[in-house]
Amino acid sequence: MEGARGGRLSSRLRPGIIAAIVTLLLDQASKFWLLRVFDIAHRGAVKITPFFDLVLAWNIGISFGWFQSDSPAAQIALMAVKAVAVVVLAIWMARSRSLLATVALGLIIGGAIGNAIDRFVYGAVVDFALFHIEVSGHTFNWYVFNLADVAIVAGVMALLYDSFLGVPAAKAP
Repeated sequence: MEGARGGRLSSRLRPGIIAAIVTLLLDQASKFWLLRVFDIAHRGAVKITPFFDLVLAWNIGISFGWFQSDSPAAQIALMAVKAVAVVVLAIWMARSRSLLATVALGLIIGGAIGNAIDRFVYGAVVDFALFHIEVSGHTFNWYVFNLADVAIVAGVMALLYDSFLGVPAAKAP
C-alpha cells in the first residue's frame, strides 16, 4: 500500500520538480553565458531592441532591489529566509492537488534556488534584463531582472489564477 501511495505522490510531484529543475538550469545557464561567454561585465549595456537592453546589475537586496545591504550578516539572513521559504514551498507543493499549482510552486522554487546560488557564489543576485520606454524625452526603466525572477512572477501569477479561477477542489463527504 505504501509503495502505491509513494508512486502516486512522486507522479503528482513530478511536474513541479521538472519545472523547478528546468527553471534552475535555464536561469544558471543564462547567467553563466552572460558572465563567462558574452562577458557582459566588460561589454557594458547592450541594446537588443528599442525597449530592451542587456545590462549587468548585482542585486544585493531582495525583490526589486529592496533592503540593499552587502554586509555578511544581511546576506546570511537573506539566505536563511530563502532556505525556509523553499522548504515551506516544497511542503506546499507536496500537498498540492492541482497540476497548475504544482508547476507554479516548482517555478517559484527553481527561481528561488537559482537566485540563492547567485547570492552564495557572487554575494549578490545576477540581474541582466532591462525593459525601458522613452516618453517625451524621459526614459522610464523597469527593474533589472533575470530568468529566475520571471519564473517566480509566473509562478505567483499561476497560483493566483489557480486560487481564484481554477477548478475548485472536490469536498470530502
